[in-house]
This record gives sequence, C-alpha cells and structure tokens, in this order.
Amino acid sequence: MNAPLRIGIVHYLNSWPLARGLRQGLGGDGVEALDLPPAVVADRLAAGTLEVGLVPTIELARIPGVRRLGELGIAAVAEVRSVLLVSRRPLAEIRSVAVDVNSRTSVALLRLLLAARGLDPAFTPAPPAVDEMLAAHDAALLIGDPALAVDRDRVHVLDLAAAWRELTGLPFVFAVWAATTEGLRPGLAELLAESFAIGRRELPQIVAEAAHATGLPAPVLRDYFTRHLRYPLGPDELAGLAEFHRRAHAHGLLATLPAC
Repeated sequence: MNAPLRIGIVHYLNSWPLARGLRQGLGGDGVEALDLPPAVVADRLAAGTLEVGLVPTIELARIPGVRRLGELGIAAVAEVRSVLLVSRRPLAEIRSVAVDVNSRTSVALLRLLLAARGLDPAFTPAPPAVDEMLAAHDAALLIGDPALAVDRDRVHVLDLAAAWRELTGLPFVFAVWAATTEGLRPGLAELLAESFAIGRRELPQIVAEAAHATGLPAPVLRDYFTRHLRYPLGPDELAGLAEFHRRAHAHGLLATLPAC
C-alpha cells in the first residue's frame, strides 16, 4: 500500500475554504494534512517531506520537479487586505523594510512593486509583530492573519494585490496547489476540488469559526472570503500568474521560468 499522502496546508485563514474537507479527514487514512507556514510548505516540498502543498507561487520556479495541480489557489482580483506593506512614513521615504519570515511570494511581489516606483529599500526578515518591525525599520511587510489585524488608522498601508492590479491590470495569485512527482496520484485533483466544494458549502460555519478564533467581526471575514479572495483560477488569474513569473525572472528574482 502507498504511504499516506502528506499535504501541506497554509495555516492562515485564507486557506480555510480550500482545505475544509482535508481538515475534516477527507481522504481518510490515505491523507495526512499538515498546517504549516507558507515558507515551510515550500521547504518541505523541496526536501521531499511533503508530496503536495499549497505552495507560494514564486516557488513554482524554484522547487525542482514541482508542478501546479488543478485550477485552485489563493488569488485576489484587486485589494486582498491580508498582504500589506505598512509604514509610519510615506512610501517614497522608506529605506528599510522588515519582511515576514513566513513569506516568499509577497517579498518578491513587493520588490517588483517598489522597483516600479524607483525604490530599492533594504529587506530584513523578521517575525510578524508589527510594532517590533516598525520600531527597527521604516516599514513592515505583513501577510495572512497578522495583516488582517492591522490598525489602519495608525499607519500608511499599501495593499500589494491592489498595487499589482494598478500596475498590470491583472489579478495576483499568491499560492496554488502543487505536487512533486511522487505526489501525482490518481484522484488527487478531484480530492482537492472536493475539499474546496465542502468549504464553499460550509462558508457560514467557516466565517463563524474564524470570527471566534480572531475576534474580527463576522461581516468583515465574510467579505474577506467572498469579495477579496478568489479561489478558482480562471484565465485572468493564470495570466496574472504568468506575468508575475515573467517580471520576477526579468528582475533577477527567478533563475528560470516555471515549467507549469
């Protein structure tokens, strides 16, 4: 018998609809679902200790043998609200940025967005604690749940997905399901699609659970899941993904373009 398929699930709220069925045991003994930071999902796919993961899109061109799987991911058509550059000074005055250690794609995206504005500040990895990040740096890149909790009345905010839309006219794709060669088993894409179908059916429960877990208002979270996030990846999302990889390669952030 095959060993259980190890699937890495990003541990932020944005993955909850995609991973709903997996977290409920979909796949039975044939699946081991693991909640992990996005950078760890990428590292474990590269190391062979995961076969499938919700992988940061920049890593599609960095992990040998990994392939995008199906037409699901985490994308934003415009404002995403959970990937932010926050600062206490205007964008043009930023000289140093503390970047969330859990991020890969958003760091690359931020470099591209700032370069398009003629800016090239120093980046320093840091734990995602906004006050500590801003105490030592001009700005902070926050992703996931910590970004949702930012008090926007206290800081300047650049929403990276909205800035990408302004720059390119395209959606931005932050993460996709991807698999190694060993993970490409029959029925896998269907399993992931069923997990998301369960999430869509149970979205009211997901909103309620997220509100309880974070203290954020349920209407804000419902808006986040339904208006700011896009899970099915259509032609526009895939065009945005290809444009991101093209620009990252041209900027020297990728040695090669992904094969998928």
